[in-house]
Amino acid sequence: MLSGHMKWRYATKKFDPAAKVSEAELQELLLNIQLAPTSYGLQPFKVIDVRTPALRAQIREAAIGQPQTTEGSHLLVFAVRTDLDSAAVAQFIDLAAKTRGVSRETLAQRETHIQGAVNKLIPSERIIWAQKQAYLALGVLVSAAAQMQIDICPMEGFDRSQVDKILGLTEQGLASTVFAVIGHRASDDPTAGLAKVRKSTNQLFMTV
Repeated sequence: MLSGHMKWRYATKKFDPAAKVSEAELQELLLNIQLAPTSYGLQPFKVIDVRTPALRAQIREAAIGQPQTTEGSHLLVFAVRTDLDSAAVAQFIDLAAKTRGVSRETLAQRETHIQGAVNKLIPSERIIWAQKQAYLALGVLVSAAAQMQIDICPMEGFDRSQVDKILGLTEQGLASTVFAVIGHRASDDPTAGLAKVRKSTNQLFMTV
């Protein structure tokens, strides 16, 4: 059961640099991100697999020296679109029509609805909305990694403006939001054996 895998996982703090995630495993994880739900299916973000050692070293500095950023097998940066607009929605409708083999006209009502939802937001609100979609995808990644017995550490502790500069994201209409380091835990990671601290079911859930 999935809950067993979720009990196994934890936010890995110390990775084994020699234990690499295979390319096939990586592609499976990325496919799960690709298939993750987002509002309207817009996927207003990109996921950047940072493999260049020099870039990862710079990002480590922007992440207050946290070693996971360079010791994990892969560093994935979720970066949201800062240019989400009517043109982006139109491109999505074009893709939907092509993918489903229907005329664009049959999707006119849906396009109008999505355009209205996006256009009523000011730019800063669109970024916040896009970040929520990125976190949905991150949640799916965490679950998929657990099922595959691949360790993962979601990370928010970094200077976003620095990371945006290191990766040249601003010029691409993107803004870094959250990291996901994937790999395999080191045998001496002191946090691996810690009991999970979670609210009881009575505290967390309610029925009305």
